[in-house]
Amino acid sequence: MSTELADDPFVTHRSLLFTVAYEMLGSAADAEDVLQESWLRWAATDQPEVRDPKAYLVRIVTRQSLNQLRTLARRREDYVGEWLPEPMLTSPDVADDVELSESLSLAMLTVLETLVPAERAVFVLREVFDVPYDEIADAVGKSPAAVRQIAHRAKGHVAARRPRVKVERSEHEQAVERLVDAMNTGELQAFLDVLAPDVVSVADSGGKVRGAAPRPIVGAVRLARYLAAGLARTPGEIVASTTWINGQLGIRVDLDGVLTGVVGVAVEDGRVTRIYSVANPDKLGRLGAESAVSR
Repeated sequence: MSTELADDPFVTHRSLLFTVAYEMLGSAADAEDVLQESWLRWAATDQPEVRDPKAYLVRIVTRQSLNQLRTLARRREDYVGEWLPEPMLTSPDVADDVELSESLSLAMLTVLETLVPAERAVFVLREVFDVPYDEIADAVGKSPAAVRQIAHRAKGHVAARRPRVKVERSEHEQAVERLVDAMNTGELQAFLDVLAPDVVSVADSGGKVRGAAPRPIVGAVRLARYLAAGLARTPGEIVASTTWINGQLGIRVDLDGVLTGVVGVAVEDGRVTRIYSVANPDKLGRLGAESAVSR
């Protein structure tokens, strides 16, 4: 990389810009498309006249992400089964930034899917990246007063749907490891010991994986029986292992040495309360190398 290119603000802030786009879209592939379009717009800008390149670039990425969200809404209307965000392999260091880790989690991204585009953009920029209201207003094309109202509404909406209590990193990781053990032994009681009574499991296969649950499964007993039976009848060797997914310890699932899915979880009181399983092969492409994220 040339010195001139390395010093370009777009290159300097690329991981931040990618993270903004990804949190708004829930898709790494779509976030990369947004960055490509944003780069073209940045390259055509009279850059020496830009007083705050970082803010300017965040504004471009936000506007392009909002445009992309409208396209995604139409695409997801035709999606087969449950839709979950596209998971990413991330560095364990991401977990050291608790707020960033939480915002990237499959659990939080799933909650963000319930917001309308403007609410999602405002929430992400304000709550995750601490962007000033006037800059957010410029990015989303609304007045600062309107942005404050949207931020308040979005924050309340998310608070009502996110996990009720903060969980220590060690507690989360211990629950994940216990779930991995249960998946590798296939024992019904091992699942019952780690699953919360009211656990909810959502699987995203895109209609491309036979045997995947088409609808959420609710309740520890029902889910434990489903998982144990599924593991017992699967031809080949299934191996579950821990991996860093979206800033948190998650689970990688391989069948005869081939990646077949990843699992993210939410934990409360030492037990798994939510399971997010992504098996759609179209969404597993970012798991071969770590994605650079930052804020």
